[in-house]
Amino acid sequence: SENKPILVSIGYSSCHWCHVMERESFEKEEIAEVMNNFFVCIKVDREERPDIDQIYMEAVQILGVHGGWPLNVFLTPDQKPFFGGTYFTPQVWVEILNNIHKAYQGNRKQIEDTAEELRMHLLTSEVERYKQMPVDSDLIPDLNGIYSKIQLKFDKKWGGLDKEPKFVMPSIWLFLLRLSHITKNKEAHDHIIFTLRKIASGGIYDQVAGGFSRYSVDRHWFAPHFEKMLYDNAQLLSLYSEAYAITKDELFKTIVYETFDWLQREMMHANGGFYSALDADSEGVEGKFYTWTKAELMEILGHDEPLISAYYSVKEEGNWEHGRNILMRVGEENQFLKDFNLTTEKWRTVLQNAKQNLLTVRESRVRPGLDDKIITAWNAMTVCGLTDAYRAFGDERFLQAALTNMQFMERELSSGNNLFRSFKNRASTTAGFLDDYAYYIQALVKVYQVTFDERWIKRAVELMEHSIEKFFDKSDGYFFYTSSDSEQLISRKKEIFDNVIPSSNAVMAQNLNYLSTFFDRDDWKQLASSMTASLAHLIKSEPGFMSHWGIVYMELEKGLAEIVFTGKDIEPLRKDLQQNYFPFAIIQGSENGSDLPLLKDKSSSEEATIYVCYNKTCRLPVHTVEEALQQLT
Repeated sequence: SENKPILVSIGYSSCHWCHVMERESFEKEEIAEVMNNFFVCIKVDREERPDIDQIYMEAVQILGVHGGWPLNVFLTPDQKPFFGGTYFTPQVWVEILNNIHKAYQGNRKQIEDTAEELRMHLLTSEVERYKQMPVDSDLIPDLNGIYSKIQLKFDKKWGGLDKEPKFVMPSIWLFLLRLSHITKNKEAHDHIIFTLRKIASGGIYDQVAGGFSRYSVDRHWFAPHFEKMLYDNAQLLSLYSEAYAITKDELFKTIVYETFDWLQREMMHANGGFYSALDADSEGVEGKFYTWTKAELMEILGHDEPLISAYYSVKEEGNWEHGRNILMRVGEENQFLKDFNLTTEKWRTVLQNAKQNLLTVRESRVRPGLDDKIITAWNAMTVCGLTDAYRAFGDERFLQAALTNMQFMERELSSGNNLFRSFKNRASTTAGFLDDYAYYIQALVKVYQVTFDERWIKRAVELMEHSIEKFFDKSDGYFFYTSSDSEQLISRKKEIFDNVIPSSNAVMAQNLNYLSTFFDRDDWKQLASSMTASLAHLIKSEPGFMSHWGIVYMELEKGLAEIVFTGKDIEPLRKDLQQNYFPFAIIQGSENGSDLPLLKDKSSSEEATIYVCYNKTCRLPVHTVEEALQQLT
């Protein structure tokens, strides 16, 4: 009605530079006046509306701008972008506002032509750009070729990939664990285990309270950008649990348990949902909540301070900024015990007491901001992490937290087969996106496999059928990110590349494969195969951006074992079996008979029995975990 351009600023709660620009520009009366006089200003949380963020992030990248947040984009009144950027200083920002206003008044036609050209670019689907006809190839040579590309980027000294800043990339590491399992590649296995130990020792991991920050600004995992995101920690629960199942390394167990305790203590809604993020800053200073001076440690820890300071590389002058210390372990623990003449038991007692004392003091500090919205996709990812922890350790607390979370989402974030994006005091009006459905279905599949409660797996089928109806594009065989019922924007995108979070299409392909195996649905198996095979060339050429697709590719090419439990008292057997590492299998069972295709014809004898099946053909029934593991190839 005012015929003004739109200024949309996209950010998120734990984004440092979003807060800086808010403080420097958006909260200043004189700058706000210019903004409101010339533009209709709209603030968007990218985590609540990732569909909007996807479109305008792509737009600024087409304009040649390196994307990031805050993402500030100028649109015509009909939402077409024509200019954008990220953070601007106050002086530069005011100049841009004035210049765009003048250009919009004087060169409206040119701006609208640019906007229309950009809109046409945005209508081009990434699937159109990258989908190719599948070609036949063999799994092992393919995996060896993929590994040769990834290993060139290994940081042999500090773990992970050789670049900075260093992000935790659980999907890549889960992929490499599976690759090493199939190919018996010891180098791949060793590098991932080495990486996980380095991360667990670094400042990127909260040594006092558990939980991981999003990334390290250096290659040593030392100085994090201190925000903690739910989606990172959810995936790292899975990764460290799987690594423990392989190695039985007590460090990995400690990491899972401490991270779980942090989630329960700092990130959980009273009714069982998990909050989104903790900010990096408190009292306007990044990392203040998490760091320590030497004097503080001396006062809190008393005679144990020299030991703790040596263990965590604490310096009198500080090992970071403003005389403060980030706690980080550098040396090997065995050498440390030898240097200080400590027994393992004595040291564990000292360390636990110190952590508890530091945590007590830290709890009295001004806390970083909490983003207390509850996002469906991220909560479902957390359920997956909790079920993986339950599989690895058999601790009922993990299962109970997963079930409580599922019940919260069923109650607060779904209505029939419709999911909502987020919850904050009530469900948002925003319809769920593809990642909400994909991760929710994945969580349902995982929860079924640790409970054998069939309502979960049947719910997964309902939501898959709903997803195909509302999201699937028959013209190219992939899923749109938004539902056909969602608000219509200037472009309807599809997400195919994996990032820190695996892409929603990759997770959907995996779900289709799993559910096709449970329910003998060849149409879903064909769809999963088609989606994956058409991107196989990218999995092989750009594995860093296709790691979850790589996992799906392996599962399809190698095939999934189907492990079936029947008879009385199958729970102890299931628990024992699942504490082993066998990534290419699905598990189902019932003590009282079932309609699931593979369970239908299995007689329910008194004795607990395990069947290992491949391609709907079962091997001889066995009654011990050891025998079942021998049948898994």
